[in-house]
Amino acid sequence: MTVLDSSIPRFHLAVPVDDLAAARRFYGDVLGLEQGRSADTWVDWDLHGHQFVTHLAPERAQRIHNPVDGHDVPVPHFGLILTIDAFQELAERLRAADTEFVIEPYVRFAGQKGEQRTMFLLDPAGNALEFKAFADDSQVFAA
Repeated sequence: MTVLDSSIPRFHLAVPVDDLAAARRFYGDVLGLEQGRSADTWVDWDLHGHQFVTHLAPERAQRIHNPVDGHDVPVPHFGLILTIDAFQELAERLRAADTEFVIEPYVRFAGQKGEQRTMFLLDPAGNALEFKAFADDSQVFAA
């Protein structure tokens, strides 16, 4: 089943970027997303069935971080919950592209409820992305 077949609604997210060519290289070449419609000031991307848009916006707000598990987690951030295999493949793809991680791929809550792999990185415009994968998808919202 894909997100297109799911009863869970797909999301739409638009983020600011200061260089559309750099966004095309990163989201298209590095992350491997399929490009949709575009104009001089924006590009649509297929983010695993979700509509993700990069909008040209040269002015950026100040970056904020929150401490989590001894890491400075960038806020705001967005991303996807992947399968463990897809997470590993993406981590390898990012390393092959010499991506500088904000937080290197690692396992949180090892052996505990909510065990997950996670990694943080920035796109060329400084937007923070988190990709994660749970050992058990039924524990995504576990408290």
